[in-house]
Amino acid sequence: MKKSAALLLSTVFALSAVMSACSKEQAGTSMEETQGTEASATAANVNPPGQFPIVNEKITLKVAVKGSSLVEDLNTNGYTKWLENKTNIHVDWTVLDEKNFQEQLNLLLAGGDLPDVIMNLDVSPEQQMIYGEQGIFVSFTDLIEKYGENTKKIFKEMPEVKSAISAPGGKIYSLPYVNDCYHCSLDYKMYVYKPWLDKLGLKEPTTTEEFYQMLKAFKEKDPNGNGKQDEIPLVGGVATGSRPSKSEIDVFLMNSFIYDDGYKRMLLKDGKIDAAYNKPEWKEGLKYLNRLYKEGLLDRQTFTLDKAGLKKIAENPNTVIAGAIPAHSPSDITIVEGESGRWLEYQPIAPVKGPNGVQKTTWLAYDKIRQGEFIMTSANKYPEATMRWADAMYDFEAQLYSNFGVEGSSWEKAKPGDLGRDGNPATYRLLVPYGRVQNENWAQYGVNYRTDKEYYAGQAVLKQPDKEKMYYDVTKKNYEPYKPSIDEIVPPLFFPPVDAQQLADLDKTINDYVKTSIARFVTGDLDIDKEWDNYVQTLDKMNLKKYIEIYQKAVDAKK
Repeated sequence: MKKSAALLLSTVFALSAVMSACSKEQAGTSMEETQGTEASATAANVNPPGQFPIVNEKITLKVAVKGSSLVEDLNTNGYTKWLENKTNIHVDWTVLDEKNFQEQLNLLLAGGDLPDVIMNLDVSPEQQMIYGEQGIFVSFTDLIEKYGENTKKIFKEMPEVKSAISAPGGKIYSLPYVNDCYHCSLDYKMYVYKPWLDKLGLKEPTTTEEFYQMLKAFKEKDPNGNGKQDEIPLVGGVATGSRPSKSEIDVFLMNSFIYDDGYKRMLLKDGKIDAAYNKPEWKEGLKYLNRLYKEGLLDRQTFTLDKAGLKKIAENPNTVIAGAIPAHSPSDITIVEGESGRWLEYQPIAPVKGPNGVQKTTWLAYDKIRQGEFIMTSANKYPEATMRWADAMYDFEAQLYSNFGVEGSSWEKAKPGDLGRDGNPATYRLLVPYGRVQNENWAQYGVNYRTDKEYYAGQAVLKQPDKEKMYYDVTKKNYEPYKPSIDEIVPPLFFPPVDAQQLADLDKTINDYVKTSIARFVTGDLDIDKEWDNYVQTLDKMNLKKYIEIYQKAVDAKK
């Protein structure tokens, strides 16, 4: 599957290169070039910013979007209906598979039957640059200035957002998705079943050796008390899409040896880019993980389980069987506020110190800003209306509908005396917990502007424990002290087409090989001591040097 996907992506980029010569004539070019022809004809139907509905005569937008297991039907969804009533814009949905959406997107782009909007499909900066230069993706730059009332407000409140999404030349091919969630920025946590620690008289581990001893105790001392050795001391999971899983096993523990960002696994020091995965410290981290695996402390399902599989293990009926699971939050592995109560019993421990004193946590400093979530194609006949439609989604009331559901059913306005998590008057009450399968909201899809102050702190605290406050407090205590400097974090980068096309192949080839090798080294399929040199040499043959040079060039340009 990976080889065919890589071949398909290469074919798409090759086809795009062929198309680029004629794209300005055939595909419709930049917004600036269409402003005086087709665009102006539709602009007359669009009301001024701040006035609703957006269009006087109803229009339909064809939108390609990734499916969500938490949303029953986008066509009949409560937020879809509310947004259509407010804007007078109907949506014709093309819902792509939640797991294979990337391949399906490549086919859409290669086939030429473009939707008007590509939404929540994680279009990479490389793809944005390539298709943007060809005019297949339309720049929002001028549209934001004329119609982006809320978007400009975001740029003013968070200047880093505009910087992160702006390609060279100031072109903006994707509207921002902002989720300023504090506990999400320090996201690679290790959840340990606290009642087992208490029963065995163990303290939270503070070193890799203490972590190892804890897992041995989980395996050998029957902490669930059923007389069987059915405990799973440690288990992780894998990603199902292009975004990394916060349950990947290497990240939390590798940070006890060398910094692991959980994504490209790259280092930045004194403005210089380098790879983490060919360093001696990386090798030592793999040897530690292999030790856990060989001794049966790391479960064999770790490299095949998805989020649903992990939740099934953590919520095993009647008997607790899992001791430690890396995850973003309890909602990844348990049923929040569920009957089992395990969402409170699994508690995240602080990063553990490695043999050489390394003790870090992954800081997703720029992860609050997601790129490639809302893109307009050259097939779109309603650019002005599309800009206003997206901009309307940034409104705070729209965010409540988008992420929670219908007012009065899933949320309601705060009542007198309601206080938020920061002790100030609350703005809204949440009536139903997030994370259930439903048909009222888009489950955090669309475009978002969720600020820590307004969206998270503004929610009324109606009962204890309050999960968001709990997440905030434990992140502040256990993870904030171990985050790296901002100068060590690779910022969002754009690459010119000449580099982007080369980078697309290098990026997939190298990172797929690294991820596969992690699994093979940890499971013992590859002997670390015997095969390490060959592994490093293979990376060199894959042109890792050129890969790093391209990144360095983009980092230097960012400065």
